[in-house]
Amino acid sequence: MNTQDLVRMANQIADYYKAYPEDEAVSGVAAHIRSFWDPRMRANLAAHIAAGGKGLNALALAAARSLFAPAE
Repeated sequence: MNTQDLVRMANQIADYYKAYPEDEAVSGVAAHIRSFWDPRMRANLAAHIAAGGKGLNALALAAARSLFAPAE
């Protein structure tokens, strides 16, 4: 799956959650990606985030960053 498709899909998920309070929305989008995207899709999204995350809306970007943040 190409990056443009992943960005579109992540933004669609974020659009669904945009009516939720921000913290619930971020965790909801991240949970959806973690639960339903296969490892290759998640890896490609992580690489896209590392390259700047161009095209992701603010909610999708925040969720992806929370999902792929290095463990402290």
